[in-house]
Amino acid sequence: MKKVKLLFGVHMHQPVDNFGDAVDEAVKLCYAPFFATMREYPDFKFAVHSSGWLLDEIKTKYPKVFEDLLYLTKQGSIEWVGAGYYEPILSAISSLDAQAQINKLSNFLQKNLKTSPKGAWLTERVWESSVISNLRACGLEYVVVDDYHFLSSGFESDAMDGYYESEAGGEKIALFPISAALRYALPFFSVERSVEAILSRANDEESVAIIFDDLEKFGLWPKTHAWVYEKGWLKSFVEAVLANEQIETMHYKEYLGTHRSKGLAYLNNTSYFEMGEWSLKSSQGLALEALKERVGSDYFQKEGVALIKGGIWKNFFIKYHESNYIHKRMMHHSKNQKELKKVALEALYKLQTNDVLWHGVFGGLYLPNLRNNAYRYLLEIERSLAKKKIATSFFDVDMDGYEEFKVLTSELSLLFSSRYGGQLMEFGSLEKLFNWQNTLMRRHEAYHEKILHPKGNTQKMYEDGVESIHSDAAVINPTLKGDLIYDWHPKYSFIDHISTEAFSFEAFKRASFDEAGDFANQPFVFDEQRMAFKREGGVYLDKKYDTVCIKKYGFETKSFSLALEVQSEYTHELHYAAEFNFHFAHPTKVLLNGQKVGDGLSLVGVDTLVLEDSYTQKALRISLDKKCMLYAYILNTISQSENGFERTAQQISLLFSLPFASRLELLTKMEVCDV
Repeated sequence: MKKVKLLFGVHMHQPVDNFGDAVDEAVKLCYAPFFATMREYPDFKFAVHSSGWLLDEIKTKYPKVFEDLLYLTKQGSIEWVGAGYYEPILSAISSLDAQAQINKLSNFLQKNLKTSPKGAWLTERVWESSVISNLRACGLEYVVVDDYHFLSSGFESDAMDGYYESEAGGEKIALFPISAALRYALPFFSVERSVEAILSRANDEESVAIIFDDLEKFGLWPKTHAWVYEKGWLKSFVEAVLANEQIETMHYKEYLGTHRSKGLAYLNNTSYFEMGEWSLKSSQGLALEALKERVGSDYFQKEGVALIKGGIWKNFFIKYHESNYIHKRMMHHSKNQKELKKVALEALYKLQTNDVLWHGVFGGLYLPNLRNNAYRYLLEIERSLAKKKIATSFFDVDMDGYEEFKVLTSELSLLFSSRYGGQLMEFGSLEKLFNWQNTLMRRHEAYHEKILHPKGNTQKMYEDGVESIHSDAAVINPTLKGDLIYDWHPKYSFIDHISTEAFSFEAFKRASFDEAGDFANQPFVFDEQRMAFKREGGVYLDKKYDTVCIKKYGFETKSFSLALEVQSEYTHELHYAAEFNFHFAHPTKVLLNGQKVGDGLSLVGVDTLVLEDSYTQKALRISLDKKCMLYAYILNTISQSENGFERTAQQISLLFSLPFASRLELLTKMEVCDV
């Protein structure tokens, strides 16, 4: 009788400092019932990885769940698997930080559960060979990756029966390939078909079925709580496995110690296939999807899987400049961490949490609260470095080939871009640890095609299973189509627009006005002595009219000013507009000169604007030395989530406009006040 060793593992994670009710829901619907059920079956051996922050949160706020974890560990049911404490992408941080994070989680497990991990979970299964030396330096002997990692590197699908070994610089580590077929089967298939999927891995006495996947699939994903617990899937599954003489549950480290490897393996820099799709630009993602359809699923699953693939995880830094900025700000402080005290160093590690840096089925970068958290940690670091004297520096913060002008007062952290028009990229309060420039650009995503050109769900579902979020069965809200507007420049502040026509609210909202100048998304040269940005550009009509724009900034503790000068060869009337984009935790509640923005505002003759924010208890006051026309609206983005598609209020966008001919001088002051 052919038998199979079942290596069953689950991974659980919540973004660091996630909303309390979100963690409550995850515990109630998933974590608590899962471990309470597993406690009834101590003979079922399985592996668990949890991010350190979540595990500490469970220990502190959900002691009954932690008691179950401790009991199962003592009984020998659970094998704990390590990783970075705050769930970073290990290959996206320095070796110093990677080892610190890995050791921090291992130390927590030893102190609180009296166990030391031998294996590692890779966050989002992002593999680069550079992680090997860090894992080995921390005493870890194996890592789990997807079978796709092997298949896309040229291995055959029938060779995934066991573990391989890889090396980098002579440091060796074992690699376990997670079965994609089992990931898509459990817990969505019926118990009978789930057991059949495991037994299908049985070829000989050495056969092994490997699964290690998100625990959130077992209760937190849509429709799964009722299926897994109320209808008894998990209880029935565990009982069926334990009763089956052909299946033996085993820990990964036990299998590693009793079985030889299948040989040497060198893997591509990769993650799971879907991550490669998501990391592509939208046009490339759509092309990849079309290619898969063209070659057919049979070819793709066999020959094509090694040849047809998406991008690497770090492409998200190319796809989203907002992600790159957060990452590179973190890396700058990582390189200079000798300056950081203990609290600031912990903030650095929290800043390395992966969720905010990418986007796929889950909100990620599109979720304002995740970006708020990231900037809170960043501003904690900046606050620890701030002095009474205003400090300035000029260097390439985000590693895009253009320098940024950085200003740190005792109250504010400010950055200005030379690549993009001397614009304000960061506007952080060191008192409130909040970045009002935490803004997002509206861009086309491949999944927007499902809204623009909806198709019915054609995927066949089994009657004895539950639907996965990968089934593509989301109901499309037709009203979302009107919000699919795409920006042609980053949504920073102090953006300079020049047009031959008067601006209008609708044209501003839809980014459809006639842009005659080349200042909104082009580089400026920075003069450090004068603290001034300058561009010798043009106004483009029947020909190019040479036009110069100079922006000189001045700084105080809680405020800064901009003296703008525009000089053009074009002597007829033009219209200038200064665009601002400010992020608030609750944009719909912000008062703009005492009014809510609502569906949009248009105000005539404005020279002072006060935005009152009840969340931070601060007001942003903008004062101009000329009266302008003001337009304001709440900018929404449409993103994909586990529940379908969501409209998210990201920021308040403002446009101050006024006419001029040939020459314009405008003085603007921005200050932070108490509400």
